[in-house]
Amino acid sequence: MVALFGQDLDRVQLRRRLADLRAACGVRLSTLTDGPERGVRILEFRTGTGLRFTVAVDRGMDVGELEWRGMPFGWHSASGYRAPALHDPEAEGGSGLLRSFTGFMLTCGFDHARRPEKEAPGHFRADTVPELMQPLHGRGALAPARLVGYGADWRDDASLVLWCEGEVRQAVLYGEHFVLRRRIEAVAGTSRFTVADRLVNEACVPVPHMLLYHLNLGWPLLDAGARFLAPVSETVWSGVSAEAQRLGFWTQQGPQPAGAQQVAVHRVVADADGFVRTALVNDRIGTGVAVSWPKRQLPWLQHWQCLSEGTYALGIEPVTNRFGSRAELAQTGELEVLQPGETRVYDLAVEVLDGPAALEGCETAIRACAPLLSETPPRTGRMTP
Repeated sequence: MVALFGQDLDRVQLRRRLADLRAACGVRLSTLTDGPERGVRILEFRTGTGLRFTVAVDRGMDVGELEWRGMPFGWHSASGYRAPALHDPEAEGGSGLLRSFTGFMLTCGFDHARRPEKEAPGHFRADTVPELMQPLHGRGALAPARLVGYGADWRDDASLVLWCEGEVRQAVLYGEHFVLRRRIEAVAGTSRFTVADRLVNEACVPVPHMLLYHLNLGWPLLDAGARFLAPVSETVWSGVSAEAQRLGFWTQQGPQPAGAQQVAVHRVVADADGFVRTALVNDRIGTGVAVSWPKRQLPWLQHWQCLSEGTYALGIEPVTNRFGSRAELAQTGELEVLQPGETRVYDLAVEVLDGPAALEGCETAIRACAPLLSETPPRTGRMTP
């Protein structure tokens, strides 16, 4: 049954009430037409519960807007949803992503994540490339997708599934060739959606692989007193020392002077089913957003707080590997390498928590896995083994 507006209805009952289901819920394709966003295709999902989110087809099939009953939960920068033709990842020393970075979700990879770096060409089979630039969060980020399809399908006449599917390709002559097949689903009458990714190395040579999901939340969910919940057993790395860090990891502060930000990497504990669950909750407005994933797929949690005035964001970032350059990770045997034809599968679930009972239930489940750490960060920015 589909739970819509206080009633549980099946397919026949809904048909009797609606000539077009899109009046209550559905998926709609449109194109942005003005400014630097011109030409970007957008899929708008509405589940009928107050959950609305958009998928930017031409920006990696990533989720852009995330709203709950009119409240914007997804974070936005001043760049807007810039068209892919305007995005140059190698600009400004490999930090060109910062000119295009906005929205709830940014998929980083597929062979590099985190800071820009330069390295020997490695898998690049061409003597014309003496040195390879790995830009901030990789070249897969914000690559335009091929839209495979979208729609609303009934399952057993009792469950209406809203979906879209697309394909993102990162490829270069003589080098890497990744294909990411993404399917996003939301069931009508719920406040939850899932992202299912299947990444394949289509090159004929082994290629290093990294993946990081940058899931970004902003005001009004992020506000003074909002709490970040995660089953953390240890914080193994921080970008700032204890002496320099004044923000606190768990209880959030209001907007701070420019430059107030920090990044940390945490060890996390999975529940009995093997899933890691995290959340940003705001008791004042009685809502939160929970993000969960299988730990076997993404064993580490990176945590970004940029509480600077004018930016003001918190990022929940499941990631394949610890902090470190590709060379450092290769030395310790932690750099994953995909063989030709090898596949990796990744799954995320995002859910809006509505009301004190939902917030309490989520916090109880997270605390059952591991106690929350104190506000004290690591003493240094070095990685512990």
